[in-house]
Amino acid sequence: MGFAFVGAVLAFASVALGAFGAHALKGKISETMLEVFHTGAQYEMYHSLALVAVGIMLRLGIGNSMVQVAGWLFVVGILLFSGSLYVLSITGRRGFGAITPLGGLCFLGGWALFAIGVALAM
Repeated sequence: MGFAFVGAVLAFASVALGAFGAHALKGKISETMLEVFHTGAQYEMYHSLALVAVGIMLRLGIGNSMVQVAGWLFVVGILLFSGSLYVLSITGRRGFGAITPLGGLCFLGGWALFAIGVALAM
């Protein structure tokens, strides 16, 4: 199972969760928390597409170890960033908000390594 597959599954989940938030959660949680949930779905989609790109690069043999580590950072970032926002918005437990920046750091690290990996591969 490669990064492209994982990215496609997470993109599917992002669309499903976005629809869930828009329809099932509307009126059940505050508008602010609905926006937090929406942010989680948006960032999950962006980074799912990045995972697809990582997978394609690796499959075509134009990726390298930096691109591969970037892929793992995107996966962990989705779990920490988007996951914590989903839990925070549904439960209201602010403690999950402390995890969100760790996911953001994973995203930043992933993009930095992806950029370096792409530059080295070209």
